[in-house]
Amino acid sequence: MKNRIFSIPLAICLSIFLFSCQNKEKENNEPQKLTQYVDPYIGTSDHGHVFMGANVPFGFVQLGPTQYSEGWDWSSGYHYSDSTIIGFGHQHLSGTGIGDLGDISLMPAIGNVKMKRGVLPNDSTGIYSYFSHDKEIAKAGYYSVHLDRFDIDVELTATQRVGFSKFTFPESKDAKIIFDLEHGIGWDTPVEGNLVQENDTVISGYRKSTGWAKDQRVYFTAVFSKPMKGFEIFDTTNKKDGTSITAQRLYGQALFDTKKGEAIYVKVALSPVSIDNAKLNMQKELNGWDFEKTVAQADEAWNEQLNKIIIETNDEAKKKTFYTALYHSIFAPSIFHDVNNDYRGSDGKIYKDSTFTNYTTFSLWDTYRAAHPLMTIIHPERTADIGKTMIHIFEQQGKLPVWHLMGNETDCMVGNSGVAVLGDLVLKGFDVDKEKAFEAMKEFMLSDERGLKLLKEYGYIPYDKDPTFETVAKTLEYALDDWTVAQLAKKMDKTEDYEYFSKRSQSYKHLFDKETHFMRGLSSTGKFRKPFNPLHSTHREDDYTEGNAWQYTWLVPHDVYGLIDLFGNEEAFISKLDSLFIANGDMGAEASPDISGLIGQYAHGNEPSHHITYLYAYVGQQWKTAEKVREILNTLYFDAPAGLSGNEDVGQMSSWYIISTLGFYQVAPAGGVYVFGSPNIDKATINVGNGKTFTVLAHNNTKDNIYIQSVKLNGKTYTKSYINYTDIMNGGTLEFDMGNKPSNTFGVNKNDRP
Repeated sequence: MKNRIFSIPLAICLSIFLFSCQNKEKENNEPQKLTQYVDPYIGTSDHGHVFMGANVPFGFVQLGPTQYSEGWDWSSGYHYSDSTIIGFGHQHLSGTGIGDLGDISLMPAIGNVKMKRGVLPNDSTGIYSYFSHDKEIAKAGYYSVHLDRFDIDVELTATQRVGFSKFTFPESKDAKIIFDLEHGIGWDTPVEGNLVQENDTVISGYRKSTGWAKDQRVYFTAVFSKPMKGFEIFDTTNKKDGTSITAQRLYGQALFDTKKGEAIYVKVALSPVSIDNAKLNMQKELNGWDFEKTVAQADEAWNEQLNKIIIETNDEAKKKTFYTALYHSIFAPSIFHDVNNDYRGSDGKIYKDSTFTNYTTFSLWDTYRAAHPLMTIIHPERTADIGKTMIHIFEQQGKLPVWHLMGNETDCMVGNSGVAVLGDLVLKGFDVDKEKAFEAMKEFMLSDERGLKLLKEYGYIPYDKDPTFETVAKTLEYALDDWTVAQLAKKMDKTEDYEYFSKRSQSYKHLFDKETHFMRGLSSTGKFRKPFNPLHSTHREDDYTEGNAWQYTWLVPHDVYGLIDLFGNEEAFISKLDSLFIANGDMGAEASPDISGLIGQYAHGNEPSHHITYLYAYVGQQWKTAEKVREILNTLYFDAPAGLSGNEDVGQMSSWYIISTLGFYQVAPAGGVYVFGSPNIDKATINVGNGKTFTVLAHNNTKDNIYIQSVKLNGKTYTKSYINYTDIMNGGTLEFDMGNKPSNTFGVNKNDRP
């Protein structure tokens, strides 16, 4: 009897225990709800220039508000200081310093609306409406706002190629949804637009424009959930007869009768190829009308990507900043092909290729520094296709991408940073044709364009021979590109190429003035430019690109020890580097607005400075790297609209935060040596693909315990102040023991330095 009494509870307890374990295992396998920490407002104020609206990771569609105001701080079409909306465009950039896109803009309205921009502050003069942030909601994959002028609620979501809008109207006999094919963003100017009413629920067409990208072409089809009672077309303000129009500046308006609170849904599918392909994209991606389901799927898509890095910290604001940064880092590169894999090449031809995913929006001068090195860790499934895209671009336009947008080469910024990105992923072993990649890199760097002819002739780019200025920045960027070619040549046993490009990668040495310890503009006769003021900057009309001599002297990430030698000794190098963070002075009225996020003359708001804090590790003072990295993480990033210190630059600013928060940063442009900084979380679990995870643990981590005392890798003592890419991608555990005072030993010995 006793046995029976005890056997029943024991069985019940055992069942409960097993059930609990199974549930725990299930919980551990389920994605965490990380989109709750995403705040799309971060970076919408100050000079962040981030996109506001609805999109999915790496999507072709970015559906969001475009404001009436224009200018540098409206490069994405939206700035937090503004209270106007001129329409809801289906494509936007994020964080750039130049505005473009804004294509296929819809604007719901009531009553008579003039088909033009109008003038402030009287919204009846044009198409725009005022709004309030109090009636605006922004989440990952969802955006909503109330248009005060028309008393209309707007809700937006998206798939990769389809924008999905929900417009809730008041009661009206004069409700309408306006197609605005005139207005874009920034430099964008319409060339030709087309609208065709196919039936009472379908409008199709295209928009061709020129701007930053000289030949933009977007094809679309729009489907309404409710039949139109009519459709009107306008050539600028002139109403035209018929149901189709082709013109430079055109509008159309779909007319409806609405009841109070009635919602009309609109799905707009885009294609870079054709209207037929846009319809195919619609059919494959968004065949139904379930708006809430589409919002949930967008949230799920974001959540899947955010779960690639699980951080543990008691600081909720830090979680918000981190996951918003991760969110911002995966807007681009954006897919640039249809569901059938058709895409428009850089030569304007249509290609049918199902062997890879084609991409666009390559802000390479920015993103080679942190965004792409981060992608090689957390998005390995995409990285090979990025490399293949770049090789196809080379084959189609005759050179690797510089700054590629909508299949167009903009040639924006100095250097040939596509070389660094392609070289990095090939050196890391991604599935890209090495021979094709090397030939593309080599041919690009042996060309005569963008100052390279002068580089080959003089060994540097003389300021008196290049009328486009920025010769110091160009020479320094080309030096690190040359080094990348050399590293790949070495790996492929191309000895002659290795020697040639290794020698050219030393071109930076010509520009170093050993008297002032600055990089300076050098003439064709070997004389430094005078007068010289290391603080002064003139935007695009001096020897530097968005910077000054203080900031550019350190742009030798490929040969830090060579740079140290130019200073004469480590002490002189350290003294100058220390001075960078305390030097103050007037940069002049013509200084670039990009020079922001200043700590002394260190400018975190612009990319050329992003590696500098990590240089201390090369002289055995890793603890100073830790100090500076923590200061930047904790003061120049925060959870507010002004939470970025400079342009987001298509993910670079956020990627610096992400990877530095994890505790390391790739300094050299390629190859995968990640230098330790100061991990700013207690734990991070990184999904590196192939079923593997890499875990970072920071023991005793606090706001005061910023210094690395010791490190273990996979349970074994690890004395080096850097880690290799292969160690990260093999999976395992990296443990930092943190303290409130600098270690006297960690990273000091020369054998332990990067």
